[in-house]
Amino acid sequence: MGKLKVGFILAKSFTLSAFSLFVDTLRLASDERDRSGRVLADWDVLGSTRLLIRSSCGVQVAPTCDFVAPPRFDVLVVCGGLLSVDKPVDEDTVRYLKEAARLRVPLIGLCTGTFILAEAGLMRQHQTCVSWLHHDEFRQRFPDHPVRSDRLYNFDGQRGSCAGGSASADMAASLVRAKISRKAEINALEVLQIDRARKPTDTQSRKPLEDTLDTSAADPRIRAALITMEQNLADPRSIEAIADSIGMSRRQMERIFQVSLGMSPAQAYNLMRLKKAHALMSQSPAALIDIALDVGFHSAAHFARAFKRVYGIAPSRLRQTASVEDGATRRPVR
Repeated sequence: MGKLKVGFILAKSFTLSAFSLFVDTLRLASDERDRSGRVLADWDVLGSTRLLIRSSCGVQVAPTCDFVAPPRFDVLVVCGGLLSVDKPVDEDTVRYLKEAARLRVPLIGLCTGTFILAEAGLMRQHQTCVSWLHHDEFRQRFPDHPVRSDRLYNFDGQRGSCAGGSASADMAASLVRAKISRKAEINALEVLQIDRARKPTDTQSRKPLEDTLDTSAADPRIRAALITMEQNLADPRSIEAIADSIGMSRRQMERIFQVSLGMSPAQAYNLMRLKKAHALMSQSPAALIDIALDVGFHSAAHFARAFKRVYGIAPSRLRQTASVEDGATRRPVR
């Protein structure tokens, strides 16, 4: 097996941790222990110029290579960062990525690098994995793209995507295992003090309802289901669809929810929607019917009944009480 060759493209304000964990996994897998010799893997940071690229934390990285022929690499990894940055990569970079896709060089979006690939029209036919933190924005920008935020990463052979953070090491380890060897993967993980590489199907470290229910010891599939619910409040998905997305039947999911949380998936979903509504009522002056619609209730009356059943007070009464209390705190002292 030949040497694994990886090209990195760093966006303006890229996430340093995602990049460093990915490249260090390659470094440690490439040689025995931590000698850092590029024996089994090699990598470059590509750029249209050799100007320093500033990360979101301020550390700067210099490109090491121009835009050479894409087939020189086994995979190209696009590392994104702050979504507030206008034009995170230049037009030369976008053209290079499109040429790489045309030549069937696999592309991976790391952290918000998936946004860059999607903006270039390169993710439409591929399921994208993003962090739960960026799920809503991805769906708003690319409504016709399949996306999920319950899994750590995804790679179908031509396109990959990764939620970022420590999952970058997991995805890099899977690449090392597939392209170099299991031994190389183990060597990298041991030096990085990582017990095992998590699978792409493992759940992101997000605990919805953690201030309402203790989900710390829950089955990872429950957390995956709760993340899916959290990302689909305005237009609730069916329990069957959620169960299918985590590889279970509805009956199986209902059983593990009952055992771990003491409630059904439907009850947990309803609680999550009402919790969001309660937060919106204190944060937003929006009409109650608009808040009800935002959390998936199509009837104000239905919303009011459900809210009172959980919180013991009608939403209109809660808002009146909050308004009176707020007025009292702002009343000048005489």
